[in-house]
Amino acid sequence: MDMDKKSDFQSQIDAFQADYSAIVGQVSRVIVGHESVVHEVLSCLLSSGHALLEGVPGIGKTLLVRTLGEVLELSFSRIQFTPDLMPTDITGTNVVIADETGGKQFRFQRGPIFANLILADEINRATPKTQSAVLEAMQERTVSVARTTHELDLPFFVLATQNPLEMEGTYPLPEAQLDRFLLKVLLTTPSADEMVDILSRTTGDETPTTKTVASAERIRQMQSVVRRVAIARHVKDYVARIVLATHPSSTSSPEIVRRCVRYGCSPRGAQAIVLAAKVRALRDGRANVSFDDVAATVAPALRHRMILSFEGQADGANPDEIIGEVLDSIPRTIDH
Repeated sequence: MDMDKKSDFQSQIDAFQADYSAIVGQVSRVIVGHESVVHEVLSCLLSSGHALLEGVPGIGKTLLVRTLGEVLELSFSRIQFTPDLMPTDITGTNVVIADETGGKQFRFQRGPIFANLILADEINRATPKTQSAVLEAMQERTVSVARTTHELDLPFFVLATQNPLEMEGTYPLPEAQLDRFLLKVLLTTPSADEMVDILSRTTGDETPTTKTVASAERIRQMQSVVRRVAIARHVKDYVARIVLATHPSSTSSPEIVRRCVRYGCSPRGAQAIVLAAKVRALRDGRANVSFDDVAATVAPALRHRMILSFEGQADGANPDEIIGEVLDSIPRTIDH
């Protein structure tokens, strides 16, 4: 029986790997480069998490999300965050309608948050009150309006974008909301060859097209497979030691953490590392998480969860550099 279960799980891994490759292949028909970005975004989706995309304007953030919506058979909704956006513009509200008898009654009119794939465009342009309207949906997969709780359809995936340059007129995301994003994904400027490819695809008379390769039900099945991937105790211990080393009060933290970090990462950071590492293992057709899987997912999982000290901000400390030194200082195994 155990052998049968093992064989069945291996077939699920093979199917996961094939469908994952198909999704990446279709997205790559439109998106040039950004391979690591695509993998990290899919890691969030398949881990039942959410992604925060950061990059300068015109680098492909919105196009990536829209393309993902086309490749996956999911309901898609775009919310353009602006300073005057109200919470009810996101969640929906009760409206008065006339019934058949001529009377009037309240009926809930759903907002754009009721979709499988949500593009929260330039989320840091909205006020904190409006940003918090997304918080319950991200964490609980529910929306509460007028003391009534409404369930969201699964899968539910928020892809929020923010521009790191235009700070005037923006509201930094509060730490509680940042912590809800499984990964923070950075989009960088394309290389010269990639820029030429972009021009070839976007300035000619033919527009790249994609086809749907996975349904909502298939995404839910793939999310279930992710949870079944094994991770050994000593690998979990490695994750725990990495996260604890981001705290300046820890005896294992390197000097740069004690100097530049005010608060380290929460346990959600450790959960994010493990889940993203499980997706990475499945991409390679493996049923267990390796040390390399963990090391590859630490930066996107933790870069938005560390709160820099005044000295760190004044020195312009880079969270990725701090994480790099943490990784260098933590051995993969320890002698007992």
